[in-house]
Amino acid sequence: MLISELSERTGTPSATIKYYVREGLLPAGERVGGNRTIYGEEHARRLKLIRAMLEVGKLSVAAVRTVLEALDEPGAPVAHAFDAAQQAVSRSAVPDVAPPSPSALERVDAVVDRAGWADCGDNIGRGIAAQVIDAFDNAGFPLPDDYLDSYAAAARLQAEADLTTVGVLPDPARMTELVVVGTVLGDTLALGLRRMAQAVVTSERSMQ
Repeated sequence: MLISELSERTGTPSATIKYYVREGLLPAGERVGGNRTIYGEEHARRLKLIRAMLEVGKLSVAAVRTVLEALDEPGAPVAHAFDAAQQAVSRSAVPDVAPPSPSALERVDAVVDRAGWADCGDNIGRGIAAQVIDAFDNAGFPLPDDYLDSYAAAARLQAEADLTTVGVLPDPARMTELVVVGTVLGDTLALGLRRMAQAVVTSERSMQ
């Protein structure tokens, strides 16, 4: 398809498509003579992935490029793309904040122990969770252990849903793409559902 057709098919302006090509996010099309360039189905799918990460996941162009490079690495395991997506999403979600305190890191490790999880010491989420604990403390609302344990249990359910959905896909390439999309957009989905649940629970408790 020509760039005009790709633009119409994906709802992406032609100038934006050319920008993604220049930035290394989208492979160049095939030159077929003159100024004609042909694009295929893989371009349409990649465009949708790029826009999902940029527009809904709110990642930077640089973060999207990093994720896509991991996605395109030949023979790389799904876990490699998962890690790249986690790193990109997490850095975008918690930019320029102070390092977590040792006491907050100890509390996160205690949550992990109580949950019976394997060692998570090198996962980027450990530092993020500790930063949040510090933020609550600094705001004058220290979090009790049962609060943290409830969040850990909910996070486990979300992780099970993520990996179960990925596991039903027969194509490893599609599995890896879903890992990326799910990691980037899953946080946004969780945010939306949490807002709704808060409203529901607030309404229910007000009527008791």
